[in-house]
Amino acid sequence: MKVNSIESVLLDIEGTVSPVSYVYEVLFPFARKYASEFLHNNFDKPAVIKAVDFMARDAGFATGEDWLKTGNPVQVVLSEVNRLMDADIKATGLKELQGIIWKDGYDNGVLMSELFADVPDALSLWHKGGKNISIYSSGSIGAQKIFFAYTKFGDMSKYLQSYFDTTSGGKKESSSYKTISHALEFEPSKILFLSDIVDELDAAAAAGVQTALVIRDGNAPQRKNEHQSIKSLAELDL
Repeated sequence: MKVNSIESVLLDIEGTVSPVSYVYEVLFPFARKYASEFLHNNFDKPAVIKAVDFMARDAGFATGEDWLKTGNPVQVVLSEVNRLMDADIKATGLKELQGIIWKDGYDNGVLMSELFADVPDALSLWHKGGKNISIYSSGSIGAQKIFFAYTKFGDMSKYLQSYFDTTSGGKKESSSYKTISHALEFEPSKILFLSDIVDELDAAAAAGVQTALVIRDGNAPQRKNEHQSIKSLAELDL
């Protein structure tokens, strides 16, 4: 697939560079299983306090302190974690907390990120070719960084320049891609966004970003669309 005049590649994670099964069958269950133990041991850590403040605002409270007054602090947070995960709600605070829990797992050698086999070579090739390579995921920036630092192919973060999460806006909102374009200092037309979700690609295209739908085994079927599609990053000619 020939893509013209691309200076920056913007990548989704789940279903694009990593199997959906890894996120839903490994990462999410890990966060749920160890959330209680982690919170009991780390509730006063600055990173956790920051995540709890995010969760409080997501829940409609002004501060984490106000929110935690409603019950036992750890149980208040745990109940909200389980509620959000049960509903698969991609709330900023939850993602921030999940990222901290995952970091603990990666640092301890319990977790190791799975990537599709074509991803390392593509990242290396694009990097050597002078392309800016960035990530845009609903997972927190902290979680993204640790995800790529500890993969079964080694440290892939060395190929990445920037990371974006929902603090830049929702992935199905065209304004988010304008925000990212401005942050990257590239015209939207010079950016290629790769995702497995058509609604995200539609939003990016509306902002003037070039797009391609990534089709992988295990991905959810997508509605009919006008985006070019690939089954491997090796198909891209940038």
